[in-house]
Amino acid sequence: MSGCGGGGHGHDHSGHGSCEGHDHTPAELGVAYSLYTRIDIDNVECLNEAVEDSGKTVFKPWEERLDREKFVESDADEELLFNIPFTDNIKLKGIILVGGENGHHPRKMRLFKNRPHMTFDDVNSAAEQEFDLQQDATGTLEYTTKVVKFSSVTHLTIHFPSNFGEETTKVSYIGFRGEYTKAHRHGVTICNYELSPQIMDLKDKALDSVGKPIM
Repeated sequence: MSGCGGGGHGHDHSGHGSCEGHDHTPAELGVAYSLYTRIDIDNVECLNEAVEDSGKTVFKPWEERLDREKFVESDADEELLFNIPFTDNIKLKGIILVGGENGHHPRKMRLFKNRPHMTFDDVNSAAEQEFDLQQDATGTLEYTTKVVKFSSVTHLTIHFPSNFGEETTKVSYIGFRGEYTKAHRHGVTICNYELSPQIMDLKDKALDSVGKPIM
């Protein structure tokens, strides 16, 4: 089953994401949502998390998406900001998230591509795509990205600016659907060339324009 961005209907409003209809079996979704293995988990950053490093725990296998023992909750207010580096180049096609129950579920999701280490001071800039979210406690709604904008992603920032009325926001699962290509890591080759000056060159340089040796 697939859901829509855009406040509960499948229209595309002013840059907000719409959705496509997908009838995936759970097994197919498990394969499709395996990009969590391409996340550089050790370097994931979550800003405004109440418990340090809890933001990293929401990236897990599809089969564990309903495991609510591991989750992240916002601290000072309802905002959460994830900086997510990937180990390979990602073509991002869809996102599923499981939010907190009742009013703790995020209301809006904003995506930024290839802007590492963003902070809350940076989120006023235009996002590549925004979604109006529906409350989804079972991970059955998929938010389809504009693939042309997310065809070569090495870093994804997700900003949840608001929720459905509670003081804090909770998220227990974020999953990515798409494809990846191996990132090429070129080593830097340093070559030392031995320059051997030729005797004739030195003699030529020792003569001035009128052929006299330079004293």
